[in-house]
Amino acid sequence: MRTATVERNTRETAVKVTVSLDSRTKTEIDTGIGFFDHMLTALSVHSGISMNIKTTGDLYVDGHHTVEDTGIVLGQALGAALGDKSGITRYGFASIPMDEALAQCSLDLSNRPFLVFNGEFTNQSIGQYDACLTEEFFRAFAFNAGITLHISIPYGTNDHHKCEAAFKAVAHALKTAVKQDTSGVSLSTKGVL
Repeated sequence: MRTATVERNTRETAVKVTVSLDSRTKTEIDTGIGFFDHMLTALSVHSGISMNIKTTGDLYVDGHHTVEDTGIVLGQALGAALGDKSGITRYGFASIPMDEALAQCSLDLSNRPFLVFNGEFTNQSIGQYDACLTEEFFRAFAFNAGITLHISIPYGTNDHHKCEAAFKAVAHALKTAVKQDTSGVSLSTKGVL
């Protein structure tokens, strides 16, 4: 079973994340930011990765520490669940429409973390969620999981739709990339990721 639990406690946040790549358990997410919970739920449901996430953060400051630290711990948990990443598909791509918005994701579970994020939001916030934190979340997630992650939102007018399409595109790309093949070896000319 590819599962992992990671906890991280700082003066700004307390985060506990459990992920399971192969068994569907009830997803429970509570970060104190409603729209962010909605996005993480979409990430879990659409990737097929069970996620239990509990974050308590200094929301009296703003949402930055909560969102970024959740990304850090979720990335660490995903990386731990994948182990040495042998026997996985490794690459994933998805293009997801949501009404007038489109988002695309290409990723490589390569142990070479990188983020390219091409997308803009019109409004400062979506509910109590600062839209600019979307890039911060994905950066923290990618760098702590060892993912080369490219996200593009080429068009859209509704920020909710653009953000949700991005999370779902990442989810569907992840769903492909974490699939196990029958070889059990690393998909790399080096023989190891």
